[in-house]
Amino acid sequence: MAVKIRLARKGKKKKPYYHIIIADARSPRDGKYIEKIGSYNPNINPAVIEIDEEKALEWLHKGAQPTETTRAILSYKGLLLKKHLAEGVAKGALSEADAEKKHKAWMAEQDKKIEAKKTKLEKDKDSRVKSAFAAEKEAQETKAKVVATKQSELAEDAKRAEAEAAKPAEEEATAEEEAKDEATAEEEAKDEAPAEEEAKDEATAEEEVKDETKAEEKAKDEATAEEEAKDETKAEEKAKDEAPAEEETKDETKSEEKAKDEAPAEEEAKDATKAEEKAKDEAPAEEEAKDETKAEEKAKD
Repeated sequence: MAVKIRLARKGKKKKPYYHIIIADARSPRDGKYIEKIGSYNPNINPAVIEIDEEKALEWLHKGAQPTETTRAILSYKGLLLKKHLAEGVAKGALSEADAEKKHKAWMAEQDKKIEAKKTKLEKDKDSRVKSAFAAEKEAQETKAKVVATKQSELAEDAKRAEAEAAKPAEEEATAEEEAKDEATAEEEAKDEAPAEEEAKDEATAEEEVKDETKAEEKAKDEATAEEEAKDETKAEEKAKDEAPAEEETKDETKSEEKAKDEAPAEEEAKDATKAEEKAKDEAPAEEEAKDETKAEEKAKD
């Protein structure tokens, strides 16, 4: 019967762990096994391996064949080296002390490698944590900047909205103040109105008094004018009575002046008639002289 040193899967989906078992090569993976000699948990880095070294060496000496994974696990734990050294001691190639010394030296070197790997993993983990923390801090700062800018924009928008909302309120307040001022002005006007009306009434009364005095003065003037007119009519009637005698005297003086004017004219007319008669008397003599001159000219010819 062929015996295998292999792994039996346990655990849950995507998170398995394994048992290191001694089983028949013909049995299924998770079937019956002969003996469990250890466990293997690959979910942790570095992997956790727990194994019974004495039983593992016993089954190796009996001829059990490990699978590839179990061979790597046995080599990792130094069991294959220990088996090889034990075979050398059996052949007389080296003593047990030398074999033990070599095994211890190899295990010390292996432990150093494991510790170095652990420290490296821890450093990598710390660096990853630091980088993640720095990235998160940077992301938070950028987010805070974005939030601050948004808050400032919102504050500005709120201030603008408040200013826009305050404008109608201020306008209403100014309108109310103006309305109050107008109301007070109207009340003052109402209070002053009776005094003004009284003043107007007094002014109208004074004007009426003035009009009455003017009317009285006008009536007096008209009365005096009527009296003067009456006096004038009387004077005119008296003048009319005296006018015929004056006109008769005027006509007489006019006739005398006319007679005086006509006297020179009559004398001029008399002189004119005398001149005409004289000219008529002289005309035949002139004609005779003309005839004589014509006869003389004809005689000359």
